[in-house]
Amino acid sequence: MRIEQNYSLLKHNTFRLDVKARWFVEYENEEDLQKLLSDEYFFSQSFWHIGKGSNLLFLGDFNGVIVHSGIRGIETVGENDNHIWLKVGAAENWDDFVAYCVENGWGGIENLSYIPGEIGASAIQNIGAYGAEVADCIFEVHAYSVKTGEKQIFNQPDCEYSYRHSFFKEPENKGLYYITHVVYRLNKNHEYNLEYGNIREYLADKEINLKTVREAIIAIRKYKLPDPEKVGNAGSFFTNPYFCMEHFNSLKKHYPDIPHYPVNNEVVKVPAAWLIEQCGFKGKSFRGAAVHEKQPLVIVNQNNATGNDIASLAEEIRKAVKNKFFIDLQPEVNYI
Repeated sequence: MRIEQNYSLLKHNTFRLDVKARWFVEYENEEDLQKLLSDEYFFSQSFWHIGKGSNLLFLGDFNGVIVHSGIRGIETVGENDNHIWLKVGAAENWDDFVAYCVENGWGGIENLSYIPGEIGASAIQNIGAYGAEVADCIFEVHAYSVKTGEKQIFNQPDCEYSYRHSFFKEPENKGLYYITHVVYRLNKNHEYNLEYGNIREYLADKEINLKTVREAIIAIRKYKLPDPEKVGNAGSFFTNPYFCMEHFNSLKKHYPDIPHYPVNNEVVKVPAAWLIEQCGFKGKSFRGAAVHEKQPLVIVNQNNATGNDIASLAEEIRKAVKNKFFIDLQPEVNYI
């Protein structure tokens, strides 16, 4: 087990904020984790488990214990003619895992290429993009309860997945389960999801297979989104709002070109990026933070921003959207 004091979290958050943790603990296996969860000093401190930090906004130094998984590895735990089941360590890089599956001809997560983060976070966040959600390929989630120290295995229905949400994000469960492994069920027979974004346009003169779909997703994301290795950001800062059809029809009278995706006869989803752009925030800056000039759903650390700079800009965006459209935007990013 690795233990550091007064540890910089610069490499552990994609906003590239140089904040410090009083303690940083990285466990390498389940035995280490069990020791940590039975340690009295640990429970006397404030503590927070992180992955790669691609959905975190630190508002300042963390006077407590930041916990990180070091559990890695990919193991085949089942296979038949149609599917393969892979058990993956929580600390494995998500996009490296997608590349590994595509290379081996296993489909289901290729539309989730180039999303930053680690395996454990994928199961908590229910990451999604271009018409796909990771929940569709998750078979089991292996975790330890912080309260009891006991191992629990959650099957897919237990995880209660919905749009960017899971059982693990419920207020009463948040931060109380440390994921060690996720078991994914991947497909050997492929049905491609090409209806979102510019995927079909990119693939117009190409053979459609797992590799070319992954290449299309990566190209589109690189064009639209800033690289967190070069410009600090956490990807989409807000989730796309869902609201009732009655409210949507009212908005459509004033904004006939409003983009939307019907969920059912009563609920519609509208891109948060469109709402933000209509409020004039595209490219707007506030101190060291700014709204990305190509994708207004992304807030970037443009000039040594603090966490409070980023949070203040996000709040201005929320207020403007609320005043103009009577819609409450919800951050996808966790404030720490």
